[in-house]
Amino acid sequence: MSFSIEFADETQEYQARIKVIGCGGSGGNAVNTMINLGLEGVEFIVVNTDVQALNVNAAATKLNIGSNVTRGLGAGADPERGRKAAMEDAQRIKELIAGADMVFVTAGMGGGTGTGAAPVIAQIAREEGALTVGVVTKP
Repeated sequence: MSFSIEFADETQEYQARIKVIGCGGSGGNAVNTMINLGLEGVEFIVVNTDVQALNVNAAATKLNIGSNVTRGLGAGADPERGRKAAMEDAQRIKELIAGADMVFVTAGMGGGTGTGAAPVIAQIAREEGALTVGVVTKP
């Protein structure tokens, strides 16, 4: 008795979905620098409480957070306002992160939005199952 087994070619190319989220002014500047340097293969997102800063950012995806908390005018160097702003829009942040395999959260730890919102964004990314890395600067 003899038989043969044929296998379909199951080789698939899989590219990880990587998202870089710039949080606050410093994080937005970092994203702009990466875009200007021509970094490819990642999705760039900027999140800020300051609408004017979002308007001049080169990222394709922009999210103004905490409009009830800050009215689009920034967190005023108050990390608690930044945290509340991120919590206010946690569902929208979750939707932006959905499907990511890896998320880099970049922010400065000297102002309100980056300092307060970056930990909230990182926690949401972890809860969504993404490998999450924080890249922060300290003044």
